[in-house]
Amino acid sequence: MINFGVNRNGILTSKLNAGTNDTYKHVFNQHLSQDKIDYLENNNAYEYLCNECELLNIDYKLSTALITLADMKNVSIVTKKFKNLEVTAITTAGVRTNASRAGDKASYWEDCGEFHFGTINIILLTNAYLEKSALTEAFMTVTEAKTVALNNLKIPSQYSNGFATGTGTDGVAIFSNKDSDNLLTNAGKHSKLGELIGKSVIESVTKAIGKQVWLSNKSQSNALVRINRYALDINEFYDNLDYDKFEFISQLRTDARNQKNVAIASSILNLFDEVQCNLIKKEDAFDLASQIKEKCDSYPIKTLLEYWINCFIHKS
Repeated sequence: MINFGVNRNGILTSKLNAGTNDTYKHVFNQHLSQDKIDYLENNNAYEYLCNECELLNIDYKLSTALITLADMKNVSIVTKKFKNLEVTAITTAGVRTNASRAGDKASYWEDCGEFHFGTINIILLTNAYLEKSALTEAFMTVTEAKTVALNNLKIPSQYSNGFATGTGTDGVAIFSNKDSDNLLTNAGKHSKLGELIGKSVIESVTKAIGKQVWLSNKSQSNALVRINRYALDINEFYDNLDYDKFEFISQLRTDARNQKNVAIASSILNLFDEVQCNLIKKEDAFDLASQIKEKCDSYPIKTLLEYWINCFIHKS
């Protein structure tokens, strides 16, 4: 929980005092234990947060909150500075089961109100004063920066073959300092404020993901991780495999970490993406993918890639 020592305005997605407000005094990010989840299944989220404020001895009218399954011990706090300007991003993140891409098929539909808890929660603070237009622009910059962090780690959507742009239940809360004489009018990507927002959010989201679900640059540098973004039922492949399965899998796990194999797998998957986006023809992608596959010296990786190519971009 953060108790503001200055007057703050903000913009946020919380069920408690959402939208924009000029009188925020407190904000907290809360891990949901199972008993709290059970309670929320049959109760109103707004009332729940008001009750939590009462337990914390803070005024709900002057407070807001984000809630998540992520552990608070895995929070990431990053501060960026330029001269007298300062931006701090405070992030919790879980993306293993809920990562999704804008435009993916919906996982639920809402009728007469339904509550879902946040997965990537970002609280952003700046010591400058931002009016509503700049706060809204900051919100956009935060959202784009979150997507950059996910794309840098090649986080896959759990609902499609694309890369995730967030989760289905993210939360954002941005606050500026109303007492500051430094009134800033722009928080877009061309501004220094936008740069600091982008860098702090990218770094904090990246670190939070590493803490919460152990995904990192190292873990994602794996040919099997890349291939699995285009998921298949692998049983048919193994049923028809003319090779000792135990030996094949053992060698596959070793070869998957080889940087050349990672690069080859990524190049072929990029061709899959190009076909899905109608940027290149399927027959051209198939021919190129087949040529790239031949550069692979690993029998397990090469065999697996051939199966993937035939399943996803086989020439008509």
